[in-house]
Amino acid sequence: MTAQPGEDPVDRIVAQWRRERPDLEASPMAVFGRIYRIARLMGDRVAEIYQEYGIGRGEFDVLATLRRAGAPYTLSPKAMTATLMLTSGGMTGRLDRLERAGLITRTPDSDDRRALRVSLTETGLRVIEEAVAAGLEPQHEALAVLSEEDRRRLAALLRQVLAALE
Repeated sequence: MTAQPGEDPVDRIVAQWRRERPDLEASPMAVFGRIYRIARLMGDRVAEIYQEYGIGRGEFDVLATLRRAGAPYTLSPKAMTATLMLTSGGMTGRLDRLERAGLITRTPDSDDRRALRVSLTETGLRVIEEAVAAGLEPQHEALAVLSEEDRRRLAALLRQVLAALE
């Protein structure tokens, strides 16, 4: 087990609220403040890595959704919109950028001529394979301060909180 870090900015914020508003139970700020800061810091690091592959977070999400679908890495825009919780307009913009970059193709659906199918190109598959591996590196580094047991316990606790919010 590694040594615990000292006081951080979140501790100072919670202490200030306790001093100024002792009537409030501010301990949730210690949890959610850290979750927010971790997500923002890691999101920024990973976004920098994705930029090395010519994609942003939004484009990464589309490519990753297609890759996770498994071979032949093809989905309908409607299925991806639901998965990514985007509007159809937001999805269209991302698909346009990815198609111009040669990372996806859009073809008519053989079962419904009114619909399209979105597929990864060979280049798109290579980009997402490399980007996802590179994006995981700083995440592994950040979690290296925790034991494997602590990582599993943290993931389980966060799953419980997320389930309660959803």
